[in-house]
Amino acid sequence: MDYNQFLQLLIAEIKNQDPTSPTDPTQYMSQLASFSSVEQQVKTNSTLDALLATQAGTLIGKTATSADGTINGVITSVTTSAGGDVTATLKDGSTITLGSGVTISAT
Repeated sequence: MDYNQFLQLLIAEIKNQDPTSPTDPTQYMSQLASFSSVEQQVKTNSTLDALLATQAGTLIGKTATSADGTINGVITSVTTSAGGDVTATLKDGSTITLGSGVTISAT
């Protein structure tokens, strides 16, 4: 449900409420405030995802070395998971999860 659909639903509720037993208007404002908060969080997450994707793209062509030194190679692609993990695929087909201890250097 997007913001406009929520407002249409809110207006429909107001139009169809029983005039002898109106709903407390603070409930509507509380719902609207909650919805606005969720909408802002969704927009923030989208912005962060775009930023992460942009930054991840700058890693292609660079060399990644795992923390223990067992995996080393040139990055050919980068993927991000819903949980925020960033995985780089190397030229030889191996993968490495980018995080603490992983070294990225120019080729």
